[in-house]
Amino acid sequence: MITDGDRFEVRQVGARPGKAEVDPVLAELGDRRLIVHGTDADLNAVVLRLLRTERLADVPVAYVPVSPSSGVARLWHLPTDPGRALDLALSGDADRVSLVRDDVGGVLVGFGSLGPVRGVAYADDTVVLRGQASRIDVIPDNELGLVVRVTHKRLFTKKVVTTPSRAFQLGCLPVQVNFDGIAHPRPMNKWTWYRHTEDLRLVRGVQ
Repeated sequence: MITDGDRFEVRQVGARPGKAEVDPVLAELGDRRLIVHGTDADLNAVVLRLLRTERLADVPVAYVPVSPSSGVARLWHLPTDPGRALDLALSGDADRVSLVRDDVGGVLVGFGSLGPVRGVAYADDTVVLRGQASRIDVIPDNELGLVVRVTHKRLFTKKVVTTPSRAFQLGCLPVQVNFDGIAHPRPMNKWTWYRHTEDLRLVRGVQ
């Protein structure tokens, strides 16, 4: 993590840093931006601490992904070239983007997925699944909050139904949940993702 001000200060932290590593940085940050250099999972962990310390509204977050396949970078149109990504992180403007939460205390910054899945799923009041699907993807979106994409694969065809909403709810046979490159530690028979009341201040515009 890098904080900016009169000078730049670099802090080395572990993968998916937690309270003990992130909170001291946030306590000294003031109104400066925070730059996360790492994986989508690392960014997820830092944003979670911003949420839990109630710093979402006042801390701009920039992201320099270590992987060119970053889902967060693809979703929010961030560069993955290290030089371009750092230039943007240092000089870009912060935009407000939708932050999605789940019902077990986590957040979703980029891409979430479940499947194969069998159950009943809702996007707000709309039934988007009753039965079986190969995969369900949930993606933050600035229009309503998130987009639900249900994929049905058959032998020679694939059908994908996309539904925007503020919340996604699923009841199902136990299924693996993945988000921002993180695998939930155990299969779940219910899951909820919903738009948080505050947005994330993500640096993605160029001055």
